[in-house]
Amino acid sequence: MKRSIKLLILLAAFAMIVAACSSDSDDTTTTAAAAGGDETTTTAASGGDETTTTAAAETTTTAGGDDELIVGVSWNNYNEERWAKWDEPDMKAAIEAGGATYISADAGSSVEQQIADVENLIAQGADALIILAQDGTAIKPAVQSAIDQGIPVVAYDRLIEDPGAFYLSFDNVEVGRMQAQAIYDAVPVGNYVMIKGNAADANADFLRGGQQEILQAAIDAGDIVIVGESYTDNWAPEVAQTNMEQFLTETNNDVQAVVSSNDGMAGGVVAALAAQGLDGVVPVSGQDGDGAALNRVALGTQTVDVWKDARLLGASAGEIAALLAAGTAMEDVPSMVKFTTPEGNEMFAILLSPQPITQDNLDLVVTAGWISVDDLCKDVEAGSVAVCP
Repeated sequence: MKRSIKLLILLAAFAMIVAACSSDSDDTTTTAAAAGGDETTTTAASGGDETTTTAAAETTTTAGGDDELIVGVSWNNYNEERWAKWDEPDMKAAIEAGGATYISADAGSSVEQQIADVENLIAQGADALIILAQDGTAIKPAVQSAIDQGIPVVAYDRLIEDPGAFYLSFDNVEVGRMQAQAIYDAVPVGNYVMIKGNAADANADFLRGGQQEILQAAIDAGDIVIVGESYTDNWAPEVAQTNMEQFLTETNNDVQAVVSSNDGMAGGVVAALAAQGLDGVVPVSGQDGDGAALNRVALGTQTVDVWKDARLLGASAGEIAALLAAGTAMEDVPSMVKFTTPEGNEMFAILLSPQPITQDNLDLVVTAGWISVDDLCKDVEAGSVAVCP
């Protein structure tokens, strides 16, 4: 009864939100690409982020009445700035606007803890789950268990290869294309280093596939030589810094460009470059719109930051989960597309559009209320960038 009462209201509300943040409302088929693969029809979704490990899991509950729906959210690492600051507030607000109760758990970057967290959220009565996977493969049995119990699952930001789940993220292959294009525009000839994300996260390869699409012709022509390439455990900045230091040593600093797959790792790369006097000389990419990274763009030590407005992602997840909890079939979620995964699974999905940020359009993130001028322009020479007075 509680599901049917709210269903029509939820469908109308979600249609309005997704219209503002989704680039494609058609029921189409989408195919993902792996690193170095061939041309992609359309794309996969958003990349991973810098991770900070915590010692123990936490569970947060927003109490509600017995007649309310419950949406359980499993965070892989809530201590990471992005999830707490940007994703969760709009997600929670959307869930509650849909008449549901928000409960959550933090796995503290532990695969084992996240599996236990999902089981606990189910035990607390979750009618739907949103899962930000620490490891998209390891979490699959827990996801399948939820689905077998009739509990719909939203794979949030990171792919979980289960055709029974709903996949929501930004278009991650496009993120990779945007990163590589900005770096290629700055350095069309030279030695490149590729700093990839966590090997256990499918998004690392989605990003790398998009990057390869842009660079392949120049690589084939011999204009670009990849002199270093590495995955980065847990997307950790300190690991990226160590890997970059090694590549600089191996090449005697003969590196002209770095394609880094996210902002946290870009920070590690810039630190390694700075130690050799190369920060601001060697272009570096990133993604996520981290405050420190946007400041680096203003300073000129990071060339591009592909911005994904996580507020829209969080709101969309909350709306989708509330709809699913209320009994909406996945195929009836407004603006969904059919997405074919690297393993050949067909999933219902929504992929949001990212925005590359360079010194030329830094005003976008200020106008959107994403970052203040003071934070963006910290230590930036007045007048060197239009947005910094």
